[in-house]
Amino acid sequence: MKRFTFLKNAFILTITSLLLRTVGIFFRVYLSNKIGAEGMGLYQLIVSIYVLASTFATSGISTAVTRLISEEAGRGTRRSIRRILRRAMLVSLLIGLASAAAMLFGAQLISQYWLRDMRAVPSLQILAFGLPFMGITSCLRGYFIARRKASSTSYAQMFEQLVRIGVILLIIDRFAALGMSAACAAVMIGDILAEVGSCLYLGIGYLRDHRRLPTAGNPPARKKGILRELLGIAVPITAGRYLNSALRTVENLLVPNCLTKYSGSKEQALSEFGMLKGMAMPILFFPSSFLSAFSTLLIPEISEAAALEQSRRVKKAVQTSLRVTLLLSIPISGVFALFAKPLGMLIYGSQEVGMLIGVLAPIMPFMYLESVVDGLLKGLNQQVSSLKYSVLDSVLRISAIFFLVPARGMQGFLFVMIVSNILTSLLNIRRLLVVAGVRIQWGQWLLKPLLAMTAGGVAALGAQSLLSRTALPSLLILLPAAAAGVLLYGLLLFLFGCITREDFAWLRRR
Repeated sequence: MKRFTFLKNAFILTITSLLLRTVGIFFRVYLSNKIGAEGMGLYQLIVSIYVLASTFATSGISTAVTRLISEEAGRGTRRSIRRILRRAMLVSLLIGLASAAAMLFGAQLISQYWLRDMRAVPSLQILAFGLPFMGITSCLRGYFIARRKASSTSYAQMFEQLVRIGVILLIIDRFAALGMSAACAAVMIGDILAEVGSCLYLGIGYLRDHRRLPTAGNPPARKKGILRELLGIAVPITAGRYLNSALRTVENLLVPNCLTKYSGSKEQALSEFGMLKGMAMPILFFPSSFLSAFSTLLIPEISEAAALEQSRRVKKAVQTSLRVTLLLSIPISGVFALFAKPLGMLIYGSQEVGMLIGVLAPIMPFMYLESVVDGLLKGLNQQVSSLKYSVLDSVLRISAIFFLVPARGMQGFLFVMIVSNILTSLLNIRRLLVVAGVRIQWGQWLLKPLLAMTAGGVAALGAQSLLSRTALPSLLILLPAAAAGVLLYGLLLFLFGCITREDFAWLRRR
């Protein structure tokens, strides 16, 4: 039954993620038409500061809550689980309030000396009010993931997106008429109200669900207090995320400045930055919905298995995760590489965005692997290793950006991104293999899928060539061509033995 529950939750999270990302892509297209590429660049700069503050506000507490409640492994009581959640929420609320105060009163200094654009001040001040709610929400999400109730977090995310889009649609035109600063502020108002709505939704859901927790049980003995255990898990994760976010923020502030030095135009630099981070990157991560759900749900599964010292179960989970990630990400990468320019034109009407997608498409398997492996390492209490690799990667990225981008422009930044993603992914994978005692099956997981994808790519291009002779719209050419390539890829995987009947039997078992 547990396998069925895992797959059901993975399906729920995947569908939710796909739906939200689809809506998000269309909404980004709408926003880019309203505020332009320069506005998207300013928006990304503001968001980079918000991500930095929210990283501190959430404090890695969601993972800590998931880990501790999962380790109860069905033996905990309503009282013991409630104690864990209350302590976590208190810590998150205090840190969220401190983060909000720092962001609210430091908005002008941040805009003047970091962003070097005073148009960001209202947006930063508005965003500060959402940080305490974000911290509490992260605790509640961790609780529901540990309880294997993915539907609650999914419904909350959908409600959050509905509120965000609804508010922005209502006010964006009035605010945009007042200038770019006001337009960005309108987007941030929508974000804050969405955060509040999500927090309230999950809070009501918790009040209903906690009544179903057992009142009697035999909770596992804890060597440390709950607060110390929470902090022991959360602090390394927070330090990693905070350092990573801080360094990424420095990077996001540095890149437009370096691009300005190369081109001599701040507007052009913001436009290029907005096209990459605000348009191309969301498209590249759009198909990763299943893998994101997979990574999230693996944390309680791996944590429980590790706590019960079930090494074979841990090893099997790691092998399955790496194999599934590679088999899914390789064809996605191939499709994006082959149809990058048509995708850019179809979605944004921009050949430049298509070019960016095409350059980064080959490293999509590394991007996706890094996300999944990060979740596995946290489930195995290896968050300190992730921290070290993340800091090393960010330092190297910033150093390379400082020297390469002023001389080579966007080409230099793309080169930095490619090398960085490959390096970080390989370091995390190496650590995971050592800890779990797993070996990569190069032939079955990598070489044969690449060969299958090559054949699928040829089929896709052939189908595109045939369909291009008709008067069909671009979308009705791309979809069948991509489908032909993916279908041949799947068939060859089956013939090569990369996918077997046992895999389908595993899916049917409960």
